[in-house]
Amino acid sequence: MRIVTESIPGARSVSIGVVVECGSRDENPDEAGLAHLCEHLVFQGTSNRDSRELARQMDAVGGSIGAFTTRDYTCYYATVQDEYSFHALDLMGDILLNPIFPEDELEREKNCVGREIEGNLDHPMSRAQQLLMETIWPDHPLGRPVAGTMEYVRRHTRDDLIYFFHRHYVPERMIVAAAGNLEHEDFVAQARDVFWRVLGEKSLLPPRAPAFTPGFLHEVSASHQAYISIGLEAPTFANPDRYAFHVLNRVLGEGLHSRLFQRLREQSGLVYDVGSDYIAYRDAGLLRIELATEPAQQREALQAVIETVAGLASWDQPVDEDELWRAKLQLKSQYLIASEVVHTRMSRLASQEIYFSSPFETGAIPDAIESVDMATLRRLAEQHLWQSLANLTAVVISPTPIADLTDACGYRKFVRGAMSSHGHPIFCSGPGRPSGILETQALRKETAANGN
Repeated sequence: MRIVTESIPGARSVSIGVVVECGSRDENPDEAGLAHLCEHLVFQGTSNRDSRELARQMDAVGGSIGAFTTRDYTCYYATVQDEYSFHALDLMGDILLNPIFPEDELEREKNCVGREIEGNLDHPMSRAQQLLMETIWPDHPLGRPVAGTMEYVRRHTRDDLIYFFHRHYVPERMIVAAAGNLEHEDFVAQARDVFWRVLGEKSLLPPRAPAFTPGFLHEVSASHQAYISIGLEAPTFANPDRYAFHVLNRVLGEGLHSRLFQRLREQSGLVYDVGSDYIAYRDAGLLRIELATEPAQQREALQAVIETVAGLASWDQPVDEDELWRAKLQLKSQYLIASEVVHTRMSRLASQEIYFSSPFETGAIPDAIESVDMATLRRLAEQHLWQSLANLTAVVISPTPIADLTDACGYRKFVRGAMSSHGHPIFCSGPGRPSGILETQALRKETAANGN
């Protein structure tokens, strides 16, 4: 097991995280939802404490204790007063070393997970987000919902949980991270006392990298609004261009001064809100743009998004010095303000150990953000963002379909038409498309002939 800590002078609290490098991406197709179900069940009783006693002692330490599952990992965390840190660590050790996965609790937790899955279906944007992932990565675990589906969750047995747990919760996949009022050597000794019995060997099978699939999907809904979620391929979590891509994302769609917000909300009034975010995993990345608009305006809004991204990606509408300064200021400010929270400091330690195998030096991230220059942004825009835009994926949930976008061919023409005014080469790839086909001239003729 790896143990990483950060001592924060003046803090009166400690945040502890036990991170297991096992998420929904580590599931086989018939194991969908098991990582998330394991996270739920470990709190339902151990060989030392039943669920009520665990809950009572968790409340007794004050602060907060909980867990969450992502596609790349599962995290169990506690933030408590410094004097209760060992008690919190001991509780976390108990649930991770001694879970008994009670049969009766399993059925109840399946119902709870079912409510969680069905609750997401009640929110059109959440539904659009999941459909986007499924469309982009249809044959990979990253495309499946973290919680799984009710079909698979109902099938899982206690034996399935135990086998999955012991296969993945092994020392080489586990990181203990802590930040706050602590001393490293003392904490290492405490962690050794708690986790000395953890056993098992890491699987040698490498993860399968996902392939990005472009496409378009419309789902009919009884909603009053049209909900649109758009995805473009982006750098992985540890890619050297990640900070420059964060800057591009900030300029494009993160914040009130971003290009998407200014064009679609402030200038045209097409939407109440629009934004973009950069989502990164170990071996994949996604630039996601989301908005909601009136069904009658969904085509116009979608076209405005593509044209705005195309202006940036082609560098016809380059980032100016003011945008670069604002973007870097906002990113550094967010980082530094969040650094005042011990839970955030702990989470960063764990993430850096997962993705980079070592913690960063103080000031490394703000310095990296500040070092992003215009030349890097232009290279990333023209070489990556433009190609990603040509192969984007969009999901629309609305009561009515978008005219002429009822199939992949119509959607492809629509995207290329919105990009064509910038006059840059368009390379399209994906199912049914030869990779690397230069389409600029053909595109201009085709869009002119179709009036697009």
